[in-house]
Amino acid sequence: MPIIAVLIPCYNEEMTVKKVVEDYRRVLPSAFIYIYNNNSTDHTLEIAQKLADVDANIIIRNEYRQGKGNVIRSMFRDIDADCYLMVDGDDTYPSENAPQMVECIINGQVDMVIGDRLSTTYFTENKRHFHNMGNILVRKLINKLFKSDVNDIMTGYRAFSKSFVKGFPVLAEGFEIETEMTIHAVDKNFYIKEIPVDYRDRPAGSESKLNTFSDGVKVLKTVFKLFKDYKPFAFFGIMALVFFVISLALFIPVFIEYSKTGLVERFPTLIVSGLTGISSLLSFLVGVILDVEITKHRQLYEIMMNYYLSVKD
Repeated sequence: MPIIAVLIPCYNEEMTVKKVVEDYRRVLPSAFIYIYNNNSTDHTLEIAQKLADVDANIIIRNEYRQGKGNVIRSMFRDIDADCYLMVDGDDTYPSENAPQMVECIINGQVDMVIGDRLSTTYFTENKRHFHNMGNILVRKLINKLFKSDVNDIMTGYRAFSKSFVKGFPVLAEGFEIETEMTIHAVDKNFYIKEIPVDYRDRPAGSESKLNTFSDGVKVLKTVFKLFKDYKPFAFFGIMALVFFVISLALFIPVFIEYSKTGLVERFPTLIVSGLTGISSLLSFLVGVILDVEITKHRQLYEIMMNYYLSVKD
């Protein structure tokens, strides 16, 4: 029997954690359910512990570093399974899709299954309009920068293969983790499948931990940081082009004036033009060097994954 692990990161989810665990136990009766408590100040831990007392396949653990990314890092390091199903503890994702998502992983069809909210009920159920706008913005930005076609970038409902989990370097500390997962999967050419899932808003009295603006800024910073890390030639190439255009714009008037009078009267402008021209050249060279390094890194990653899969088999 393949080992299935349901991963539920929880921070102050006393209203919903019991229902979430019971729903996924019902549809995945043989799965191990891991509840990671992330410094909850309500009764989440007590409720989860009561569930674990009557079901040996429910495991409770604590993650004391605050942030969803930190929780996922510990989960991926600690848990050994054939299929990992990640779901939020806020009861916004339907458990009915879980067997299909798990089956795709177990059968070896895909490396990551994404529960796609944006194709169904997300925009009607989610009452936070800025969140809706943010999802659309991040989706378009990532698909443009990374030449991908992923519909729901930031969903917390996903299933993973073991090879993806054990080869994924978690760097994010907070809610940027989903964006990081998606970009890593796209860059490393993992097979991604999206399954439309119905999204339901949090029940009355349950509050979201997301801050629309501060967490939105963190996600955008993560996107641009990962663009620099994964696509250095494109990133520094754009910088080189910007510096070159500025240098050219400063140099042309000085050159026209020199061609007419034979004199260079605006030496400061010429100096700045030269410096920006040098900056353009340096940016281009940095992009070329880092692009070679990234190519080598991808080659080493493929070798590492092939070795891991051969050892596992």
